Amino acid sequence: QVQLVESGGGLVQAGGSLRLSCAASGIIFSINAMGWYRQAPGKQREWVAAITSGGYTDYANSVKGRFTISRDNAKNTVYLQMNSLKPEDTAVYYCNTIVRTVEKWGQGTQVTVSS
Repeated sequence: QVQLVESGGGLVQAGGSLRLSCAASGIIFSINAMGWYRQAPGKQREWVAAITSGGYTDYANSVKGRFTISRDNAKNTVYLQMNSLKPEDTAVYYCNTIVRTVEKWGQGTQVTVSS
């Protein structure tokens, strides 16, 4: 059974930093691309960042230069380092992967950025 468990969210002031973690189980982590998404109140879920099995990364324009996605295959964990946070980054952040064409999601972790 695939499980994705996010952690690391919290309340931070604008300009601050947080590091999110997503621990995966039930998959061959090293061969899976992983992604982060977020959903703000009243808005649709949006893609934030992705990392392939080979370590190639890509980012939404809104976070490029501020967020960094990385992975540790030995720990079956993907990270999202978030710097220079803005109030508009406030959202529930979700970890994502695709297993045999089916999307898998974690339960999410809340990030709140105060101005």
